[in-house]
Amino acid sequence: MDIKGKVAIITGAASGIGQATAYALADAGVKAIGMADIDGDGLLVTATSVQQRGAESFTDIIDVSSSKQQSNFFEAVETRFGSISIVHNNAGTICGEPIWPETPLDRIEAVIKVNLLGLTIGNRLAIDALNRNAGGVIINTASTAALGPMPADPIYSSTKSAVVNLTQASAQLAASHNIRVNAILPGMVDTAFINRTGDGSAPAAWLDPVLANTVLLTAEQIADAVLTIIADDQRSGECLVINNPESRRGGPLVHRLRNPAA
Repeated sequence: MDIKGKVAIITGAASGIGQATAYALADAGVKAIGMADIDGDGLLVTATSVQQRGAESFTDIIDVSSSKQQSNFFEAVETRFGSISIVHNNAGTICGEPIWPETPLDRIEAVIKVNLLGLTIGNRLAIDALNRNAGGVIINTASTAALGPMPADPIYSSTKSAVVNLTQASAQLAASHNIRVNAILPGMVDTAFINRTGDGSAPAAWLDPVLANTVLLTAEQIADAVLTIIADDQRSGECLVINNPESRRGGPLVHRLRNPAA
């Protein structure tokens, strides 16, 4: 896909990977980006920079687990800018402390609603929107946590495993609908998201030994992977694993998961 002149949607665009992807898309020449998040201040920062980079923007403060709010958001973007070609379902959250099995029920509910229900709603709405445009591409943000047990927060890792399943199951949409559905599975990224594992100001103590031996990825490296997927029309039902570098001089270690449904 030629990114230039296209209209994109990004959820979770107020910071981190979503914000970096918005900037990368604007730099690549998209016409406009519709951006959603619960963080209005962060959205304003992202929108201002997107406009400075030459793209139009629209922002909406929404709860992605609400089908009505997401539907209204998609409709507003399409009404304002025209046909949508790119959808990045990126909004996500984590349980934080106290860790499993003491995780509060309201946090369990919130994580499942945002990470799984919200993303599934986003895929369903994206399929309808892209159908009206004769096709396009969907990118779902999963995590390397999807690939194995995460004892401190199995709720988070379980939702990300479900994202992988949904993405792989959608591989056939490339042939039937001209819609490519793919996912990124980043390792640990140097964003404020890590702090949500703890009290919000610092990572949880259980992460200390992991962080001591991990070279963090940057949000920009993940955004580069998103743009690579968008540009490559051969990628469908693909889950791109972006592991942390082995050294500070090395780049991300990238490989594709085999898709049994492809």
